[in-house]
Amino acid sequence: MTDRLSTARLVALIVPAALLAGAYFFEYGMGLYPCEMCWWQRYAHFAALVPAVLAFVVPLGPLRIGLVRLAALGILVSGLIGGFHAGVEYGWWEGFTQCTGLTIAEGQSALDAIMGAPTVRCDEVQWSLFGISMAGWNFLISTAAAIVILALSRRRAAPGGLSRVG
Repeated sequence: MTDRLSTARLVALIVPAALLAGAYFFEYGMGLYPCEMCWWQRYAHFAALVPAVLAFVVPLGPLRIGLVRLAALGILVSGLIGGFHAGVEYGWWEGFTQCTGLTIAEGQSALDAIMGAPTVRCDEVQWSLFGISMAGWNFLISTAAAIVILALSRRRAAPGGLSRVG
């Protein structure tokens, strides 16, 4: 189990960290502001990072396995939000009406920030690769990673019918 759980633990840490790094690169490096549903996906990845980091601190045992699985669920939630968001972008279903893009600079009033903030619609694709939007890529990567993490951390039967972790 140690090798499998170590791999699951590493994936649970790397995937949300890498996807968040990519999101911030596109925001600050490429000028693509996140919409409301983009933020929801980020929140789930941030939530997944907490148990993923804790899984490196606690000793091997049921608590570590639980933390790795909890991180996988956070990653899965982000992926499912991404899937919903991609469906909204492609017009498969209607989304929510919230849009965002508010950043307040030092010395700037909240009203000025609101009036000057770019409005980012959740139903518009800002960037895509091979016809898949960032939300779609988050769906594909996050759900696949969550499945891999959960599979690596599952219990399997030991010889003789006794169940063991590994």
